[in-house]
Amino acid sequence: MESGAKEEEKVMGYNSKNVKKAALHSTLTALLDDPILADIPKKPSLSDVDALINLELGSAMCISILKLDGTSFDVAVMNSATVKDLKLAIKKKVVELEQSKMGHRHISWMYVWANFCLAHHNEKLLDDGAALQGFGVRNNSLVHFFTLYCLKRFWETF
Repeated sequence: MESGAKEEEKVMGYNSKNVKKAALHSTLTALLDDPILADIPKKPSLSDVDALINLELGSAMCISILKLDGTSFDVAVMNSATVKDLKLAIKKKVVELEQSKMGHRHISWMYVWANFCLAHHNEKLLDDGAALQGFGVRNNSLVHFFTLYCLKRFWETF
């Protein structure tokens, strides 16, 4: 008798993947509209949610990124993150911010990293493989963009 009820559910569509997916989507949408969860992106990926959970658990850190124009934004990376991990998080966040403001816009990250670097307490984060904690970067640290143009001009004078 129980298998007949299951068959009936399948026929009526209550057990279909699309219905479950729609229910999950509506629940997620309702959760994302909650002001307490305002730091979650509108279309979060699994890695976004994972980073925020790890941030709450203390195994990730929130880093403020100060741009050259004086504005800033926050990214979350694991406590064991490297400079490369931070750069990838910055790229993802900037692309997300740009798309929300003005749609798709291409940014040449090769150009960005060739002309700018990141710095923490005026120490340049040049080695992509180096751990952020080795530079003293901790939760709620401020990392800023530093122009390499000044550095290149300095070396050209010698």
